[in-house]
Amino acid sequence: MSVWDNLTGQADAIAIFRAAAKPQGKEPQSTTADAPASKAGTAASGTSASSASASSASASMTHAWLITGPPGSGRSNLAFAFAAALLSPGTPAEDATAERLVEARTHPDLVVLATEGVIIKMDSVKEAVKRSQYSPSVGRYRVIVVEDADRMVERTSNVLLKALEEPPERTVWILCAPSEADLLPTIRSRVRTVRLRVPSVADVAALLVAREGVDPVVAERCAREAQSHIGMARRLATNPEARDRREETLKAALGIRGVSYAVNAAARLLAIAGDDAKAITLERDAAERESVLRSLGVEPGKSVPPALRGQIKALEDDQKRRATRSLRDGIDRILVDLTSLYRDVMMVQFGRENEVINRELLAGVRAAAAACATVTTLATLDAIAIARQRIESNVAPALALEAMLVSAIRR
Repeated sequence: MSVWDNLTGQADAIAIFRAAAKPQGKEPQSTTADAPASKAGTAASGTSASSASASSASASMTHAWLITGPPGSGRSNLAFAFAAALLSPGTPAEDATAERLVEARTHPDLVVLATEGVIIKMDSVKEAVKRSQYSPSVGRYRVIVVEDADRMVERTSNVLLKALEEPPERTVWILCAPSEADLLPTIRSRVRTVRLRVPSVADVAALLVAREGVDPVVAERCAREAQSHIGMARRLATNPEARDRREETLKAALGIRGVSYAVNAAARLLAIAGDDAKAITLERDAAERESVLRSLGVEPGKSVPPALRGQIKALEDDQKRRATRSLRDGIDRILVDLTSLYRDVMMVQFGRENEVINRELLAGVRAAAAACATVTTLATLDAIAIARQRIESNVAPALALEAMLVSAIRR
């Protein structure tokens, strides 16, 4: 089994990384602003993976990579597949071991910089930079994967920049972000960018069938409703409650007939987002707390000694930050789903029913399309985009949702 087998819809990007990971008998070259390799890096940066080929320039190894693509395109999956390929010694048995260690995030030459909070902390970046200076212990390289590199504030990004400017010979950085514009220009100039495309619904459905054993009909529906977002499609396919919450969200939006309906619907959408966030975090929080108590030697049901309460408090603070991010992500997912709904309304208004995403709600979509003009549907889509921006700017979600849903009134 290859490290690339769990990826879908990214054949061109895989070809680039597969060629780069192939042992070539030399160390990776730096791609700083004045280095000769910088020209090749810029050429690769300006080429979309959907049209790129594994040419000698784009396939050559470099010390820093940036994988960009929309949410759900598989950025992190590709990053870790590339990391596994770089860390694999070259024999089937050792390669399988390296792949398992990378999957478990326990390989001694792998460093993962990620966050479950709103931003990546500077201390975490400093620690990753420090570890990037170590020579690899068992593999060809030391690999640092930075998930959600866009979640760094500017001064934190500058700490990462210094590491990219003076990289050790056998250290490889792999950054992931939605787009190049989400990173500082100085960082963009020191990485080789590979842009991912959105996989097709058929590709994502096939992956769900192969990896999760999902019924093909359910897999197709979930891939379609997730708009090819791999992680969300998997969650919908394996969690009937998540599918029910999504359907309730869309039906609530279709049922708005006045301002009072909009206010009540906003409250219900917030509650649904909260339920979704709790479903994601609750079980994990309990397992983490139990694991920490066990490692500290505290028996189940016993009170925590005063000397150990600081560690439990730190865990609880991390879990609260994760819950905040999970709730914010849940609200954003609802807004993305609503965007798909009103996009469907517009498709019906244009006579393009065959392109509807939420086919199971087609009757309600037709009714909404008949109740308003196309310009009204456009105004609702604009209101959803504005609500996302407002929530990102820390406007109270309830107020942002209420203002948005007023535009969705259909009489």
